[in-house]
Amino acid sequence: MVKHQPLQVYERQLCLSCITGIYGCRWKRYQRSHDDTTKWELLWSLILLFTFSLLLVWFYFWWEAHNDYNEFNWFLYNRSGEWSDGTVPILATTAAGFTYIAFLMVLALCHIALGQQLNLHWLHKIGVATALLTTIIGVISVNQTWGQEWDVIPISLQATGPFLHIGALAAVTALSWIVAGQVARSEKTMFQVVVMLLYLTVLLGLYVVPLYITSPCIMDRNSLKQRPNVIGHQGAPMLAPENTLWSFQRALQMNVTGFEADVTISEDGVPFLMHDHTLQRTTDVQKVFPDRVTIDASYFNWTDLQHLNAGQWFLKGDPFWTVHMLSPHEKDLITNQSVCSLEQLLKLASYHNTTVVFRLRRPPPEHPCHYSWINDTLQAVQQSGIPQSLVMWTPNEGRAMVKQLAPGLIQTSLEKLSPKSLDQSGISRLLLRYNQASTQEIRDFSQSNVSLTLYTVNEPWLYSVLWCSGVSAVSSEAPQILNKVPYPVWLMRPDEYCLMWVSADLISFAVVVGIFIFQKYRMSGMRSYNPEQIMLSAAVRRSSRDLNVMKEKLIFSEVGNGVGSAEELYADNGYDYYTNQGINQ
Repeated sequence: MVKHQPLQVYERQLCLSCITGIYGCRWKRYQRSHDDTTKWELLWSLILLFTFSLLLVWFYFWWEAHNDYNEFNWFLYNRSGEWSDGTVPILATTAAGFTYIAFLMVLALCHIALGQQLNLHWLHKIGVATALLTTIIGVISVNQTWGQEWDVIPISLQATGPFLHIGALAAVTALSWIVAGQVARSEKTMFQVVVMLLYLTVLLGLYVVPLYITSPCIMDRNSLKQRPNVIGHQGAPMLAPENTLWSFQRALQMNVTGFEADVTISEDGVPFLMHDHTLQRTTDVQKVFPDRVTIDASYFNWTDLQHLNAGQWFLKGDPFWTVHMLSPHEKDLITNQSVCSLEQLLKLASYHNTTVVFRLRRPPPEHPCHYSWINDTLQAVQQSGIPQSLVMWTPNEGRAMVKQLAPGLIQTSLEKLSPKSLDQSGISRLLLRYNQASTQEIRDFSQSNVSLTLYTVNEPWLYSVLWCSGVSAVSSEAPQILNKVPYPVWLMRPDEYCLMWVSADLISFAVVVGIFIFQKYRMSGMRSYNPEQIMLSAAVRRSSRDLNVMKEKLIFSEVGNGVGSAEELYADNGYDYYTNQGINQ
């Protein structure tokens, strides 16, 4: 008896198998389909697209929020009582989730480009749903606890907008290959019209987006104002423990023009530098006074404060991941740092002719200095011998009395008011968070008698945007970084930017038209067959005997893959099964 052996007549399609296998666990050829995607799978494709878009915004938000990571960690510390870098797990999970969802998006686009039916595996569906819910929870949490930080997105777009536009235009232009293929392959007019309208709407929208992109860095170079002064916020807290003498000395080495500090009044009326309400984070109070760890810092007298070490925590905790860059000598200096008084800071500033701005926290009502806190602070200023013209006074309480007792102090407001109102109140400086002043408001202040200082500015891109806006000074926790920014990161004349985006639009348009023409020519005459149909159709010019042999090979290869019995397949193809077997008698 002679029997036909199952033969495989197809070429291996490793790439296609990997695409369909990873996306939908369809590793075998018979598992794949060129049929239209079901409505259920289309819904999951939309969910995948939405998840990708949301994660893209979430990832961009955390990338640009790098300027304020320390602020975020401090918020977490106030809630938990434990200091840790909470941005690390957020960044790790965000990067992992975004990479995973972006990979699925690429696989989905490959399915569409190859004409394969979308069928996302259930494990991936669980992963997409998990990523979506986690991101939504994260967005809600940030909105409730750190809502002001969302302003970093429109502010950062002033620095990144022109370049993100070019990237988005390149991506949408590349998608024209898939869109053109789908339009040319489809036989449904309505589908073609809808796809073309959607694609052209997005493309034309990108073409005109630059008309609405505004950036202070798109300006004439001759209009650029002088470099903003840099004030060391708590000194140089990335290089030394915050609010210590060594931190301010390190800031001086980075060419700062001023100091910013947080001041608390001790129980015996001595103003000292402390940001937190307790001493737990920045001193060894748990070791020296274990029964007073959670007590307000203002209830310690100056003698007790001098017994505390204010530097060892920095070396142990490494809050900015910078300890490894310190020399042994610097580490020795940090180890011996103690709590710094306001008078010590003012003497240092006076010696270097540096301005000082401090935020004064009023002691609790039960505190002995609750009513004398202004006089105690003024007394420390006078005892330091610093010229009053170097001290920026911020408390609103008792401002009239302060003007009489120390008329030379620079009156500074922490409350946002119009330049005219501030000038009428005798206030010549305004200190605001960087998101509280728009570009136009910054320019209005630059033309008035009120000088504007914005905090906290740590990133070169933000410093550049504010520089181009015309701000006079910024307060920074990273003066060592801003010291290396002698010029804005980028500056472009309006005509240069216009030439850039018009050229990009024209190139994109030419590429899109070329791709649509090529795809139309490529798809002309081709029908939507599956690979088996295409193979058999291609053999019509062969002899009938060759065609029959090819069909037999195809049938037996399907039998070998478990598709059906030989009798069924022969019947389906118009053959008599037994006439094709030899019987040896």
